[in-house]
Amino acid sequence: MIQKKHTSDQNDGNIEENNLTTQRPGWDQYFMNIANVVATRSTCLRRQVGSIVVMDKRILASGYNGAPAGLRHCLEIGCLREKQGVPSGQRHELCRGLHAEQNAIIQAAVYGIAIKGAVYYVTHQPCVLCAKILINAGIEKIVFQGEYPDPMSLALFEEAGMELVHFPPED
Repeated sequence: MIQKKHTSDQNDGNIEENNLTTQRPGWDQYFMNIANVVATRSTCLRRQVGSIVVMDKRILASGYNGAPAGLRHCLEIGCLREKQGVPSGQRHELCRGLHAEQNAIIQAAVYGIAIKGAVYYVTHQPCVLCAKILINAGIEKIVFQGEYPDPMSLALFEEAGMELVHFPPED
């Protein structure tokens, strides 16, 4: 089941007060802000997605969606999915790019960083392919912003007992 977090939540969510009477973002908002900055590196023409893997309030890895390292990006050659009229949320294999979730996990693997038990912040709800990867990677909690048309991923997360938090963008 998806837990809905409202931007007014105080405990670890959006805003916290410090003793200087200034406001600063709570942990979820802080990490979601960073995931949104990571998304600006995306080379996808359809949707810019960013993600970070966090353990004990420390960033372990990050990823954004785009073509594999050293290959031409969709920004350069166009979108295969657009050319073929593939709807969002379908036929994931018809894409040159890797998803942000995949790239963050690959980055952790390349550098030997254990992510089991981590919290995953991502700008959009993961697709079914990424859901399966995140479940097997041992991610304990996923905090996401934007929705994605893939109900099967939500069903897999629920079956796996994964904690999902929908953290909508600030107004």
